[in-house]
Amino acid sequence: MCIGTPVHMFYHRQTLLQWRNQPENTLPDEVLQTLLELSRLRDPGRQPAVFPDAGAQRKCHHKRCECKRKRGKRAGIRARLKASPSQPAIPSLFLANVCSLDNKLDYIRLQQTTQREFRDCCALVFVESWLNDNIPDSAIQLAGLTAFRADRSAALSGKTHGGGVCVYINTEWCNNAVTVAKHCSPLVEFLIVKCRPFYLVREFSAVLIAAVYIPPSASIGANAKEALCELYRSISDLQNKHPDGLFIIAGDFNHANLKSVLPKFHQHVDFATRGASALDLVYTNIPSAYRAEPRPHLAFSDHMCVWLTPTYTPLIRRSRPVQKQVKTWPAGSISALQDSFECTAWDMFREAATEGDSVDLEEYAASVTGYISKCIDDVTVSKTITTRPNQKPWMTTEVRALLRTRDSAFRVGDKVALRKARADLSRAIREAKRTHAQRIHSHFKDTGDARRMWQGIQAITNYRTMPPSCERDASLPDALNNFYARFEAQNNTMVRKTMPKPDEQVLCLTAVDVRNTLRRVNPRKAAGPDNIPGRVLRECADQLTDVLTDIFNISLCSATVPMCLKSTTIAPVPKKSTVSCLNDYRPVALTPIIMKCFERLVMRNIKTRLPSSLDPLQFAYRPNRSTDDAITTTLHLSLTHLEKKDTYVRMLL
Repeated sequence: MCIGTPVHMFYHRQTLLQWRNQPENTLPDEVLQTLLELSRLRDPGRQPAVFPDAGAQRKCHHKRCECKRKRGKRAGIRARLKASPSQPAIPSLFLANVCSLDNKLDYIRLQQTTQREFRDCCALVFVESWLNDNIPDSAIQLAGLTAFRADRSAALSGKTHGGGVCVYINTEWCNNAVTVAKHCSPLVEFLIVKCRPFYLVREFSAVLIAAVYIPPSASIGANAKEALCELYRSISDLQNKHPDGLFIIAGDFNHANLKSVLPKFHQHVDFATRGASALDLVYTNIPSAYRAEPRPHLAFSDHMCVWLTPTYTPLIRRSRPVQKQVKTWPAGSISALQDSFECTAWDMFREAATEGDSVDLEEYAASVTGYISKCIDDVTVSKTITTRPNQKPWMTTEVRALLRTRDSAFRVGDKVALRKARADLSRAIREAKRTHAQRIHSHFKDTGDARRMWQGIQAITNYRTMPPSCERDASLPDALNNFYARFEAQNNTMVRKTMPKPDEQVLCLTAVDVRNTLRRVNPRKAAGPDNIPGRVLRECADQLTDVLTDIFNISLCSATVPMCLKSTTIAPVPKKSTVSCLNDYRPVALTPIIMKCFERLVMRNIKTRLPSSLDPLQFAYRPNRSTDDAITTTLHLSLTHLEKKDTYVRMLL
């Protein structure tokens, strides 16, 4: 066999790249022959590759439907928790029944070293720690964690072995944690730790973590009820102290059900933790707070571990800020409005609407109401108010200004100004909270004002009603108008105007009656289409009495009501949360307050002409009467009659 001598050829990299992009017929003959022998030439039908410029960047535009990875996979709950493990909306939690914590410390330290999820966990809750006074705190310390323990007491529980709970708080998440409650009895053992982390969503004032252990012998029957009542008393006291706190109750409940005493709490563990039973449970006072996942047993423990990933969405992200336009009344605006009406020559409005001997009531009333509305716009200031879902009730304009001052001092880097701004902000917050508390206490001073008392109860209990939202359909107003006017569409009777007879005495209103009616206007009533609030009619009653009395008397003499006073704004209010048809909307009519005063004056005159022989059991269209009075009277008469022997009552409703 003949073996040829190997050929060694050396070329520069740039030369080879140039040859690669050149056609074959431009290469030197010796190089072409060598490449043919080495089988390094490309296929004849293959085109040379085109390489982009190194400095140019290729932009690839993909449609959303062409993405292989589903949207949200890289921005899910786990990804957010992994990106900022020490700043979650609510703390991540790890729950385990360790059955002797001292024997599992090496395994827990190994978990800390090898598993990032375990290392970044905000709180570790261990039950059945089996610790005693012979084991010091230094023996159970873990790196980066603060330990809180509640050992079983033989004097209180009657048992010398087992039991005990322990809570570890990650210092990177919270370094301000204290024990607020400990309890040990033969029925239940628990430890409650209050945490105030540096990063906490505004709707929560603190995080209270409770580690609970209920022995198997105390989790059935009357013992379970008594054990849960002992836990309920402590939780209830803390809820009174921290009404805006986040409560996390985790532990081994065995077969006890915490919802029997705390029905508003929500349970998050939905799998078995020992055999076929779910014994290790986690309760919180907010729904959908966590997603529970099983984890392997710690060493030789007979309970599975529970990892809880926070799924809570803060209010600031869950609900958008609400903006609304409001009219504010600066200081002295009412006095300026009174002076403007006092100097107004109201006779010129009547003269402008008079032709010969007749007065155009439509023009007269429209010009007067339009002028009043224009004067109101001149003295008031329109503002856009932004209401955020997590806004504190004691927040004031002064506190917001001091917050901006503190932030600007921090950005500039002025330490002296920052120290002063922080001190001013702290004082302003304390004063705002004190003022808010005094305002709530003032609701209960007058026991006869039921409305203010109810407002105080709503403020204390944080009672909020979520009104059902209407459909955002452009055709809904027309459909509602046709629905509400369906009865008038079938009415073919022509409207006939009945003029008073010449010898008939027409009702004439006096200025005194009109002034008294205007002064009794409720300023909280919503204005009608004319945008004249009740506050203006009440405060400027003396200035508006003459012109309104003239309009009312002309309307009575001509038996005509101006169109501007008859117009009404219909606000559809859903009767229930889910609207299925047009009948589920309740029409609320907002009529001009001036027209309400006119109707009240006419009604008072009509009542004086009614006979005094009205049925005393008539509750409709009677002052200070309501359906409550009708029900109370009916029950009183029925029960009084049933007290007699051999009697019965039949009600036809």
